[in-house]
Amino acid sequence: MGYQLLQTLRRQQFLPRLLIAATALALTACESVQTTQGGTVGVTRTQSMALSAQEIDSAAVKEYAQVLDEQRKKGALNQNAAQMRRVRAIADRLIPQTVVFRPDAAKWKWEVNVITSPEANAWCMPGGKIAVYTGLIEKLKITDDELAAVMGHEISHALREHARERASEQAVTGSLISIGSSLLGVGELGQQGAQYAYMGLIGLPNSRTHETEADRMGVELAARAGYDPRAAISLWQKMGQIGGSEPMKFMSTHPSRDDRISDLTVYSQRVMPLYEQSKKMR
Repeated sequence: MGYQLLQTLRRQQFLPRLLIAATALALTACESVQTTQGGTVGVTRTQSMALSAQEIDSAAVKEYAQVLDEQRKKGALNQNAAQMRRVRAIADRLIPQTVVFRPDAAKWKWEVNVITSPEANAWCMPGGKIAVYTGLIEKLKITDDELAAVMGHEISHALREHARERASEQAVTGSLISIGSSLLGVGELGQQGAQYAYMGLIGLPNSRTHETEADRMGVELAARAGYDPRAAISLWQKMGQIGGSEPMKFMSTHPSRDDRISDLTVYSQRVMPLYEQSKKMR
């Protein structure tokens, strides 16, 4: 093996290790925050943030307004009055429960809209900007309990500020990758290798962590709102029927379907007393 090739390979093998170490050091310099209280499900992981909540929330407000404007122009915003009322009624029961995880969420400027699209999707931007797609409702023939599970999951992402956390990670590691590649002289190929190393060893596992946190908090929100938390299990069984094949587990940004259902089975049982108590009060 030629000397230059050997040196290049050594540098490329060293760079991921350097990146991981540098990322760990950089993240320790970020602000350590606890965005939410643990609740019954006990989500208590401390998060590292390099960006402010104000920056992310401001960007979300602008992006949400743009999405609504685009959908309005296409005639795809809140077209089905019955679906809109249904989604907003569920949101009206879920949103008051968010104070269990973070009291300041009661003051958020929540918005809930329905977008006509065949996509089986829903999301909640930072600050409580929610969208539910009609494809989710129609393709899954979704029950109110299942829809509460979806919306509770998406709301939980916003409560935990997962978007801010991921943006902070990307801001820090993007700079480190660029600087490290330049210093080590590995060029474009080496930089691409470092990016893959980041995604495989740091980025994707963190994303799976976010999904699991949102799953667990979502079933608690649903249970406290009087929706059967076990519906999260039937929801993912339905998603499996329309979802097709999954990517390999270690390369997925989401937990595997089996792992997800197993975890939801445990945590939905944990919050069943909250559901039973809520039913008595309604």
